[in-house]
Formats: sequence, C-alpha cells, structure tokens
Amino acid sequence: MTGGVTTRRAFAAGVCALAALGSALPGPAAETVQERWEGLPLLDVVVRPGESRRATLAVSESFVGAVLDTPVLVVRGMHPGPTLCLTAGIHGDELNGVEIVRRTLQRLNAQELRGTVIGVPIVNLHGFRRSSRYLPDRRDLNRYFPGRSRGSSASRIAYSFFESVIRSCDNLVDLHTGSFHRTNLPHLRANLEIPETLELARGFGSTIVVHSFGTQGTLRRAATDAGIPAITYEAGEPMRFVQSDVERGLEGIRDLMGAIGMLKPRRRAREPQVFNRSHWVRSDDGGILISQVELGERVEIGALLGTVTDPLSNEKSELRAPHLGTVIGMALNQVVMPGFAAFHLGIRVGEDPPLPQPDEDWAIEAVEDTAMENDERPEE
Repeated sequence: MTGGVTTRRAFAAGVCALAALGSALPGPAAETVQERWEGLPLLDVVVRPGESRRATLAVSESFVGAVLDTPVLVVRGMHPGPTLCLTAGIHGDELNGVEIVRRTLQRLNAQELRGTVIGVPIVNLHGFRRSSRYLPDRRDLNRYFPGRSRGSSASRIAYSFFESVIRSCDNLVDLHTGSFHRTNLPHLRANLEIPETLELARGFGSTIVVHSFGTQGTLRRAATDAGIPAITYEAGEPMRFVQSDVERGLEGIRDLMGAIGMLKPRRRAREPQVFNRSHWVRSDDGGILISQVELGERVEIGALLGTVTDPLSNEKSELRAPHLGTVIGMALNQVVMPGFAAFHLGIRVGEDPPLPQPDEDWAIEAVEDTAMENDERPEE
C-alpha cells in the first residue's frame, strides 16, 4: 500500500511540475556540452559543425547474405548544444512518422542550429519494403530493445541500432501510428515521473499527454532505462499519410527544439491535457464493428461507443464506456473477433475506474503479437 501511495504522490507532483514548466524550460545555454565543438563520429561518417550527412547502419543480412543498410540522417549545428534523435518506421506499416522525420531533417539549417539532430526515418526497412508491421520472422522489433548481440534476429537488430545510434542521443522522440486498422488521436506518451521527460513533453506542445512507463522491450522504455529522456508521438493509422497529423508532428518537434535551446523559440508552449492512464475497451463478440464516437470525443460512464453485429444472425451487441474518459484511439469500422481492442480511453486524475487496470498503452500490441518469442528471455 505504501508503494502505491508513493507512486501516486510522485505522479501528482509530476503533473504539477508539468504545468509549471512554461518558464523553466532550458534556453540556448551550452554549459553542459564540451567547450570545443568538433566533428561527431557516427557509424561510417564524421559530421562536422555546419554539415548535413547521411550515414548507414548495416543492421542485418537477408537469407542470401545481402546486407540491408538503414539510412541515418545527421545535421550538426554550428553551435554547441544537445543531440536530439528522431526515429520512425520501427513498425514498417506506420508512415506518418517517416514523413515527419524526413521533412524535419530536410528543413533544418545547420547554420542556425545549436547541437545535433539525428534522424532515422525508417528503422525497420525489412517491414517497410513489405508494408508489414513485422520483421521477416514475424517478430515485432519494438519488443526487443535494447536487444542482445547474440539473441534472435530481432534482438540483434535492436542491439545494433541501440548501441550504434541511440546511445549517442541526449533526447529521443519515437514516432508511431495506430496498429492493426486502428487510428490514434495525436498525443504523446511519456513517463511524467522523470523531470527531464516532463520537459520534453511540455516542450513538444502537444494538447494531450498520456502518462505511462512504457512496456519492457519498447524503444522508449529502453532509452528511458538507459538515462535518455524519451517520448512517443502517436498519430493516425497505419498504411496512410495523414497530412494534418504530419503537420502537427512537425510543429511539435519544432517547438521542442526551441524549448531545449536548439533553435530560437517561436512561441510560448501550450499547456497539454494530461491523462494519468489509459484503458482499452474490448469487444466480447465477433462481427461487424460500427463506431458511434469520434476521436477526441469525451464520453460519460455508459456512453455507447459502438456496436458489433453478427452478419449471419443479425444479433447486435453494444460496447459502452466503463468509466469517464476521452477517446484517444479507436478501431476503424471492420470485422472483429471476440476480445478485439476497439476503443482506447484516456483517463484523467480523479477519473480512474473502480478496479485497478494494468498499463495498457502497449498491451494491445503484445496481445495480438505472434507467439514467436519462446527462445527469448521473458523481459525481451
């Protein structure tokens, strides 16, 4: 009981700190970086101040022994500052983040930049080429970080990427969309109990932040455990570029870079709406799912979220909200199976359901992942 009270107090303190960070965000001071600003050695290149370079990471081989190179884009500013890493495409069917990273790096002016930006538009090239969420062995790469040098193929790829790229980061933004024909309201996921992560979330200027520790094996959790402040930007659905979600992501990253002193701030950061947890509402029946709510909609206890109709018997069941919340993710209208996670509700402080729920931010993916991890340790 004492541990639970301590955690709640720590979270409450974090939420208060989040609201008070507007005037406390770091400016362009460079006291934490080396006095002499030199070239950055990364993978197969050395990026000097004022340069933009493309490096390559040979992450794995195909079954015929051909090496697959992952492009790593680097812009090193003329002035000292932190290193911000942007990653996307860990799931090969999630496209919005790919465009956000590409445009961000393309628009950067190294002459005006303080610090370094490392961008990896497509981490999972295997999946991207096949329009698949997974690696060729049907493993989810975002369940294996920080990886192992002698583990499975997924674990080795995760290890190579983490050690060669992520270890060089001072801050990390990992970009994702919904999975399995679902869509997400643009929002951040972050461990708000960590002060440095609070700063990132506040600096991004997102209207919604969901507090979560992150599941073991995800890049965000592995980076956080390694002492690298990390947040996840979730927006949109797989296999589609949604211009509004891309633009919002670009604006958030630009605001974040201003907040941490890499670029000149353009405006005062907006106050985000904080959810202290989230919960998936699942269908108990199989059939055709028709939603009755929209992303961002506020729902009361008992509100109708959608219906599932058996296409043969015409029997209909209803999915209703078990508690107060905001729809931050939802399944697109489709045929579903019993147990399918259909509506993701964000829950604010004071709106918790009567019974404790697990941290389900990533549980949906774990539940529907393939069971091909039996040769791995449980924590991977």
